[in-house]
Amino acid sequence: MARILLVDDEEIVLQMFEAVLALDNHEVTTASDGNAAIAAVAAGDFDVVVTDIVMPDKEGIETIVEIRKLRPDLPIIAMSGGGRGSSTDYLELAALLGAKRTLAKPFSTQELLDAVRDVLGS
Repeated sequence: MARILLVDDEEIVLQMFEAVLALDNHEVTTASDGNAAIAAVAAGDFDVVVTDIVMPDKEGIETIVEIRKLRPDLPIIAMSGGGRGSSTDYLELAALLGAKRTLAKPFSTQELLDAVRDVLGS
């Protein structure tokens, strides 16, 4: 079981992925934006962060940079469906800034579970 911080501004995405991860026996905390994610990482002890890139207020790239400052060793999975640019551009930048895995939306729940298992080394 891993403690996972799931970050996305879309409530339906949070609910769906939270349920999938919980069914895989993970403890999931959710955050609806980058500011809430940074506060959660500063206050909590997580094994993995799964974050969207395109979000209002503090977007995912900024969030990844700040998480790296707080917890350089914390595995991050970045996900994006695009937005103003292509999702691959955002995901390539996320990987350069320290995301261990990237997922282009839409992706399957199995791809999410595989990414989590991969970054956890299991």
